[in-house]
Amino acid sequence: MLKQELETLRERALAAVNGAPDTASLENARISLLGKKGELTAILKQMGTLSPEERPVMGALANEVRADIESALEKASAVMSERELAKRLEDEAIDVTLPGTPFRAGRRHPMQLVLDDVVKIFLGMGFSVAEGPEVETTYYCFDALNTGPDHPARDPQDTFYFDADTILRTQTSSVQIRVMEQSKPPIRIISPGKCYRKDEVDATHSAHFHQIEGLAVDKGLTMADLKGALQTMMTGLYGEGVKLRFRPHHFPYTEPSAEVDLQCFECKGAGCRMCKGEGWIEMLGSGMVHPAVLERCGIDSEVYSGFAFGVGIERLTLMRYKINDLRLLFENDARFLKQF
Repeated sequence: MLKQELETLRERALAAVNGAPDTASLENARISLLGKKGELTAILKQMGTLSPEERPVMGALANEVRADIESALEKASAVMSERELAKRLEDEAIDVTLPGTPFRAGRRHPMQLVLDDVVKIFLGMGFSVAEGPEVETTYYCFDALNTGPDHPARDPQDTFYFDADTILRTQTSSVQIRVMEQSKPPIRIISPGKCYRKDEVDATHSAHFHQIEGLAVDKGLTMADLKGALQTMMTGLYGEGVKLRFRPHHFPYTEPSAEVDLQCFECKGAGCRMCKGEGWIEMLGSGMVHPAVLERCGIDSEVYSGFAFGVGIERLTLMRYKINDLRLLFENDARFLKQF
């Protein structure tokens, strides 16, 4: 009886394995036949009812049946794996003769183009590039720059404060202070970077903007050196024939101080819509470094003098490419950016 069951199981198992359509069916067949609760296990539980003489014979037959089923499973699995791999290769075939998917190469942002040119111009004049933290102390942004506690620039409505002594820098002048504290004259640096002020975003203002400042400290520097450096920068950016105008102004960290205007490209000083009838366009602030600032940084103002300036990279970019809205520089519209 037991022998018949084993023979029947072998025939049925081999038929089931050979007829399995896929690997999932094959696995189900393996579990139903050889698993802990499978058919072969159920038959073997009857071995206890056999006589001592029958047990070895039936045990050998059971092992033979198990070996036949496992062998059939292994062969079927190998055949299915090859068949499924062949189908996958066919379904996922790639025609390497087809042209590749085209993609557009990236390019530098117009502001980066202008910044790179400004840096190149000043490197040619012997300046180096200095950087500093964007999260600054009020000392480096205001106190060291001769900007007292009552100055409007320190008003919470104009500056982003973390606490009473920590702010997002409003200008990269703080880098100038750090360089003068750590270096001895002669000093010639430019300091590009991000700045933050509480401005409402419109066509000409942003709470987040970029600035590049310059500083030179040496014996005998005068306003003539400042004017020469700025003329060189503007000529390098906008070409020969650029005209600058220096107007007296007041900054707490420079004395004397000057606002610098650029003659309007459109009307050549006659007055037009672009320059609002002025003939000139305000570009930047500048001046000779205040003696109090030099002394605070440990530099003898009786021996050394210096000049400094600061200009928004956005403003330089708007003028260079005749862009009339600052917001276009930050909207990441590829239709706009691909023009440059």
